[in-house]
Amino acid sequence: MPKFSANLSFLYPDLSFAERFAAAAKDGFKAVEYLGPYDLPAEEVAELLAENGLEQALFNVPSGDWAGGERGIACLPDRVEEFREGVETAIRYAEALGCKRLNVIAGLAPQGISSEVLETTLVENLRHAASRVKQAGIRLLIEPINLRDIPGFFLSRTDHAERILEKVGSDNIFIQYDFYHMQVMQGDLVATFERLKDRIAHIQIADNPGRNEPGTGEINYPFIFETLDRLGYDGWVGCEYKPKAGTGAGLGWAGGRI
Repeated sequence: MPKFSANLSFLYPDLSFAERFAAAAKDGFKAVEYLGPYDLPAEEVAELLAENGLEQALFNVPSGDWAGGERGIACLPDRVEEFREGVETAIRYAEALGCKRLNVIAGLAPQGISSEVLETTLVENLRHAASRVKQAGIRLLIEPINLRDIPGFFLSRTDHAERILEKVGSDNIFIQYDFYHMQVMQGDLVATFERLKDRIAHIQIADNPGRNEPGTGEINYPFIFETLDRLGYDGWVGCEYKPKAGTGAGLGWAGGRI
């Protein structure tokens, strides 16, 4: 069975962010992830991890005004300086938290700017970020996200992610493969994962439809977990789903093996 990370931006929604660390540890999780830790001082987050015996699996480089509807800024040509400042902030937090993976959210494609300009901006930003985080011993990831949940998102398929990786040309950029997002966009989940497994540095899961826990929809997660074991995937699997009936009550899919 793979090893699972609790995504605290989704799980334990009835608790404050700080309280979710202890709840995850109580349920047996050994690692956590989330959109970003930036609302708290890095030292405070590090203390929460240490108190609860948790590893920091992953978080995102600052992604603009999330509450205001932004979904990343890495492809936006007028936000390059802000993105690069965010990379430095993310490195500082990652070093404090012992985190070895940072994810970049590409952003929404604005009207009036060509896809070629957006892609060039994204590639140049990623090339810069991959080099900077490598100096700190951190892997950089990009994540295709489905267009139903985030209409207009610039990076939505694995073939586009592959093209971006080729253009960046770094040995320190990888794909975050979310089975839920890719089921919505393209299907053929296991074959795609197997083909790209050497370029995938983190996995996230949720079922479809509904983005709820495994076992509530159409994705055959027992088969997927068996495949991950067979292929020797030893990274974290992030539980980025919306619990239907409470986080703890909905962990039956894991068979007590979180």
